[in-house]
Amino acid sequence: MKVSEIIKNDFVLIRESESIEVALETMNRLKINGMPVVNKDNMLSGMVVKADIYRFLMHPGHYDTCPVEWVMSKNVVTADGDEELAVVAKRLREHNIIAMPVLKDDKIMGVITIEDFLDNCIAKGV
Repeated sequence: MKVSEIIKNDFVLIRESESIEVALETMNRLKINGMPVVNKDNMLSGMVVKADIYRFLMHPGHYDTCPVEWVMSKNVVTADGDEELAVVAKRLREHNIIAMPVLKDDKIMGVITIEDFLDNCIAKGV
């Protein structure tokens, strides 16, 4: 089975310049754990997850004004929609991450998460 068969295409992006407060509020409202981060040209520049923000919040500061760029992971691990699920699952595990953007021709076509893998297993009765 290919990644493109289970990814959610209704993903949310956030800009590098948005505040981490906005990022956390968005994730909580949509009940998601992470979002791809894009630059002013809408190109992938990072990935932000709740854990990144929570680690940042352990240090006093101006949480509401700090940009996402300060907490995002810049070395983003990505997947291709044509990759096999097992290959991508192994990459998630090897990098100890919960989500990764799925790209096609350097454009974000979706996000694959641990939850997507679990939902797929449940649907198949595994």
